[in-house]
Amino acid sequence: MISYRHHVVSLVAVFLALAVGIALGSTVLADADDDTTPDARPAAATGAPGAGYGDDFALQVAPRLYADGLAGHPVAVLTLPGADERDVEALTEQVAAAGGGIAGRYDLRPGLVAAGEKTLVDTLGRELSAATPGVAADAPTYVRLGQLLGAAAASTDPAGTPLGDTDAPVRESLVAADLLTLAAEPVRRAPLVLLVLGDELEPAVLAGISAGLAESATGVVVAGSTAAGHSGDLASLRADPAAAGLSTVDGVETGLGRVTAVLALVRELSETGGSFGAASSEGAVPLG
Repeated sequence: MISYRHHVVSLVAVFLALAVGIALGSTVLADADDDTTPDARPAAATGAPGAGYGDDFALQVAPRLYADGLAGHPVAVLTLPGADERDVEALTEQVAAAGGGIAGRYDLRPGLVAAGEKTLVDTLGRELSAATPGVAADAPTYVRLGQLLGAAAASTDPAGTPLGDTDAPVRESLVAADLLTLAAEPVRRAPLVLLVLGDELEPAVLAGISAGLAESATGVVVAGSTAAGHSGDLASLRADPAAAGLSTVDGVETGLGRVTAVLALVRELSETGGSFGAASSEGAVPLG
């Protein structure tokens, strides 16, 4: 029998999906009169009647919809070079609204993903793999890198795991090589990883990092802009078989997208994978 709480949450999810439709419709109507692409700006900035309603609605009902779904399940935040700090901070606030805590924030430096630094990344990855459980020395460079990041930040325990002797050398080595910055000092390895996109990467780099991370975490959500979902990194990742076990969310420059990203994190605790957002063909929000 469906509980009252489940029924209420389901109804709110439906209303949220409707709000997404309203916001998207407003954006399309506004863009019909100019040459701005529909993914270039948040709906609230279009000036169309009701354009900000979807964001306002989503942010107001979000805590009820989350239902403390992240309580006891810390989240590690990883950012790629070029990630918008406003989006990262807003996503962090929504994690807190869902009852979760940030187990650490890891900002990937440009050298970690630059084509010219691949030899350094590959050499360091091979050296670290020898002393890091779960990391394959013969894995492709960026898959191995994702495994290393997972070993440093992630856990398959739904409650996370304490920091240990094997994860510290990975973090310290990546920081010393100017490949990683610890923007928020880690306090725990987290079951959930939120990977926030920034500047566009080579598809193989993003797919490798994401897939490697997923091997060490209960769930991974890759979040980016609406533009990334239409024709950028997220669009490429969604088409890659390596993304089958990941959740992807576009539109994080909007309130709707941020709420959707956190709903996807909650969903990852029980069901992995999925593609959500304004540019997704799978669904606007994860309702499961």
